[in-house]
Amino acid sequence: MNDPYRGPQTSGGFDLNQPTIISLLYLASFIIGFTGIVGIVLAHVWSSQPKADWERSHYDYHIRTFWFGLIGFVVGFILCFVLIGFLVLPAVAIWMAVRSVLALLAAQKHQPMPNPQTLLF
Repeated sequence: MNDPYRGPQTSGGFDLNQPTIISLLYLASFIIGFTGIVGIVLAHVWSSQPKADWERSHYDYHIRTFWFGLIGFVVGFILCFVLIGFLVLPAVAIWMAVRSVLALLAAQKHQPMPNPQTLLF
């Protein structure tokens, strides 16, 4: 398959394209912490540059994942004072991880995200 922005694609290799990098940074943030911030900065910077259509949907998806995930973590942290947050925080973490993995898999296939505006998967 030929991509006008990247040239011919080879099968069997790991393609380290920009949406893949953002997904990996989001997933690494579960271990390292600050890489999610790097990921959102890159998503905003790279989204302003002309890209293939499939990449544009990934940037929208990643930006929404980060900001709604951050809101979820803040709400979950506040709700920890009434013990409900201890259920909210893991749910938000799982939501972010699933969205990041789905975006990673689609980016490896150079496929757009089906509905980047959704909060579901």
